[in-house]
Amino acid sequence: MAGIRKKDQKIMDRIIECVEDYYSDYNSSPSIQYIASELEISKSTVHRYLMEMHEKGLVEYSSKCIKTERIKKQDNRRVRVPIVGNISCGAPEFAEEDFEEYVSLPVSLFGEGDFFILRTHGDSMIEKGIEAGDLVVVRKQNFASAGDIVVALVDGETTLKYFYPEPEKKQIRLHPANKNMDDIIVKECNVQGVAEHIIKRI
Repeated sequence: MAGIRKKDQKIMDRIIECVEDYYSDYNSSPSIQYIASELEISKSTVHRYLMEMHEKGLVEYSSKCIKTERIKKQDNRRVRVPIVGNISCGAPEFAEEDFEEYVSLPVSLFGEGDFFILRTHGDSMIEKGIEAGDLVVVRKQNFASAGDIVVALVDGETTLKYFYPEPEKKQIRLHPANKNMDDIIVKECNVQGVAEHIIKRI
């Protein structure tokens, strides 16, 4: 019997790990089929284990979701983020330094880190779905990868654009998501953060 219990516990641990990894990547629960495929066991076995784990309080299991203790704790955690004035989605302009207010964002949706929120105006990022009045959640960092949407500081002015370094030309191309607008070409710029989410009013 001890051997069977040990085997059962190992499968339970693997199910919990699978659920938490999936939730971390997709912010939702995996299907029974997904867990079965990952663990190479049958769907009925996964269902039986989840029912037993639910009864033991190891997970919350329903037809809609599977939650472990770690996921439940993460769902309740929030991060306080300041809204920092306006940022241009057209020509660069000075950003307001005073915080308008703070908002509380759930970690389960926005992740952890140092964020700020900027209110946009202009239409240079319209083809990305970023419109005037949208709130852009920006991860505060001083580096970016090619293709990231960044808050760039150029000669003391800020703008929201795609970031494309072109070292062979010794320049950086800040690209708008609007076919009617031209790229901004600079020798250097200060990356203030990378845009990760858009909050819209419906």
